[in-house]
This record gives sequence, structure tokens and C-alpha cells, in this order.
Amino acid sequence: MLNISPNKLNQKVDLSVYTTSQKVFHTKYYKHFNRFLLIFAGIAFIVLFLPWTQNVSGNGYLTTLSPSQRPQTIQSPIPGRIEKWYVQEGDYVKKGDTILFISEIKNEYFDPNLVERTGEQIRAKSSAVTSYEGKVKALNNQIAALSRERELKLLQAKNKLIQANLKVESDSIDLEAAKTNITIAQRQYNRVLQLENEGLKAVTDVEEKKLKLQETQAKLISQENKLLAALNEVINAEVEINRVQAEYADKISKAQSDMFTAQSNQFDSEAQVTKLENEFTNYSMRNDMYFIKAPQNGFINKAIKAGVGETFKEGEELVGIMPADYELAVETYVKPIDLPLMHLGEEVRVQFDGWPAIVFSGWPNVSYGTYGGKVVAIETFISDNGKYRILLAPDPNDHPWPKDLRVGSGAYTIALLEDVPIWFELWRQLNGFPPNYYQPNGDMSKSEK
Repeated sequence: MLNISPNKLNQKVDLSVYTTSQKVFHTKYYKHFNRFLLIFAGIAFIVLFLPWTQNVSGNGYLTTLSPSQRPQTIQSPIPGRIEKWYVQEGDYVKKGDTILFISEIKNEYFDPNLVERTGEQIRAKSSAVTSYEGKVKALNNQIAALSRERELKLLQAKNKLIQANLKVESDSIDLEAAKTNITIAQRQYNRVLQLENEGLKAVTDVEEKKLKLQETQAKLISQENKLLAALNEVINAEVEINRVQAEYADKISKAQSDMFTAQSNQFDSEAQVTKLENEFTNYSMRNDMYFIKAPQNGFINKAIKAGVGETFKEGEELVGIMPADYELAVETYVKPIDLPLMHLGEEVRVQFDGWPAIVFSGWPNVSYGTYGGKVVAIETFISDNGKYRILLAPDPNDHPWPKDLRVGSGAYTIALLEDVPIWFELWRQLNGFPPNYYQPNGDMSKSEK
């Protein structure tokens, strides 16, 4: 009590007259109490030097070792409306079993014969492609025939040109001969005319030579006309060659234009056929998507979109499924300050929710109800809760984990580190220091090398 009153109670009341006071304040009780304190202090001092296993604890939950074995939801890649359920919650399904049937909600897919009619369009367009191929072949044959005919026509026209040139050459020789004849006739006429003037020839002879000179002049003019006609034939032959080339060039160009048009239509039809085939495949696959099937063996957990007639968008979750075959693992979290202490293969003790256990974190050997685990994965990026995620697998050298564990239940983990005296651990805890940083033996040997 606080000594705030002037009345001294211990001076007015004598406690020694009471039996209880006589037993408590007897000197032999002081002796026993002092002995108890000495023994307790000795035991506490000895305990301070006992070994203590440093550890890093964390809270997590059960998961699976492989991502493909974890609980998942089933989505539909197309929007639709629920028409019929084939399962109930808790049912076991095998891979490929139908879970529910959906129907279309988009008007472009309402036609029940959409696939068959798309197939008919493909066949019609394929026939058009075949027709265009035949037209292209026919035009190619026509072009080849026109090319051969042009060669023959050009050959014929060139022969005519050669004939005309030869005729020009022949007429030129005849013209030279006619010129020679008229020169001779003129000399003969002059000579006879001179002799007639001298009285040596008769007038009849002069008239005969004059007539012959006129005939020779007439032949010269005729031969000149023939030469001019032959030159015209040469010009006509050259013109015919040009006409044949222009005519057949026009015909071949028109045929080639028709062929290219047919080829363009053929390629366009082939593109439409390919597009229709793509749509046909998409429609066929879309029909298969009306039946939502199980991706693997497992149990139906929960119908997220329940009822009949409910609509949903593509990618929306419809039902949850838990795989039947899985390997359990523990997903736990450690603080960033403890992350350098964790290594792959590190031994960890795990306490599962719902399973009785007596845990001494510093003395794992005397703990009861914990199970062994090993670190198999350490996340390199911090999680949303401000800690780093670590994945633990069952330790094959320890007791097997209980078979009745379920994915999602809680777990408390204790990662075992170095063995230190208890006094050191108390000193570390009081000062807020992290556990001793160390490397596994394998890593230490590698670093030394």
C-alpha cells in the first residue's frame, strides 16, 4: 500500500499473534525459498546453454505441386445460353465427359443448317473455280493457235515480198535491155536516114527503121510500167506483213486479256473457297463448343453460372472443377528479411490445420504432429501481401502426409536453420536481429572452389 496516511497500521496492529503470520515469517521458510531460487537459477543457467534450432516460420495453405493439378474453372470460348446440365455439384467426371449444353445467342449463328449450307457454298464456288480453269486453258489454246497462224501468215507475206523483189529485179533487167534496144534502134534509124539522104537507101528502109524505133520506144515505156507495178507489189507485200502483225497482235492481246480476266476470277473464286472452308471449319468447331466438356478427371466443385436459360459472355467462368489426381504441396510466405535464408532443398516442418500437434519450434525433434517438407520453388518477385511465396513438397525421407488433406486448408510452416545456444537466440530476439545467414554445404563448397 502507498504510505500516504499519517496513521501507521503496522504500529497499531501486531501480526505476530496470528497463526498464519507465525508460519509465513518463520526463518525456516526463508531457507526453503532461497534454496528454490538457487535451484531455479541453476536450471535456467544450464538451459541457456542448451541447443536451439533457429527457424523461419510462415503461414500458408495446401496446394498442388503441378499447376495443372490445381482447382480450376471451366469457361466457354463463345457466348451462349445454358440449356441443360448433365452433372451435379460433387459428381466425379472423366476427361471429355459433357458437363452442360449451351445454345447460341448471336443471330448470325441461329441457322441450324449453317454448316451444311456453308458446305454447299463451298461446292458451288469450287465448281466456279473449275469452270474458270477450263476457260483459262481454252484461251491458252486459242492464243497458241493464233500465234501459229500469225507465223504462217507472216511467212506467206514474206514470200510474197521476196517474189515482188525478184520481179522488180527481173523488170529492172528488162528495162535496161529495152534502153539498150532503143539506143541501137536510134543509131540504126540515124544511119539509114543518113544513107537515104546520100541516095544509098530507099525511103522504105527509112520508114521501116523508124517503125522499129517507135516499137522499141513503146517497149521501153511498157517495161517502165512493169517495173513500177513490181515496185508497188513490193510495197504492198511490206504493208501486208505489217497488217498481219498488227491484226494478230490485236487478236492475241484480246485473248490474253480474256485469259487474265478468267485467271483473276479463278483466283478470286479460290480465295472465296478458302474463306468459306475457314468458315466451315469454324462453324463445325463452334458446334462442338456447344457441349462444355471436362478437361481432365476430377470432381465438380461449384456451378458458378447456375440455372437454365442464363446467358453469359465468352471467357466467363461457368463451373469449378478439382482434379482427381494431384500431388499435394504447401504454399507458404516468408518475410523479405528471411528470404536469403531460404534455399532449394531446405528442410521445413509443416503443421496442418485440423491435425493435433505439439510444436517446439526450437526443438523439432521433440515436436509431435508435424510433417516434413522440402523447398522446391522460391518466388523471385514479392507477392501482394508483402512477402515472398515458397512452394514446399513432401519430404520423401519423413512420414507421409495425411491422405485426408484437402487443397486449400491452412498450414503453419517452420523452416529449420542453424543450431545455436538458447542465450544467443534470446539475445537475437531481444535485439530484433535476423537469424544467422548461412549457405548450404553444397553452395559453400562451390563458392570456395
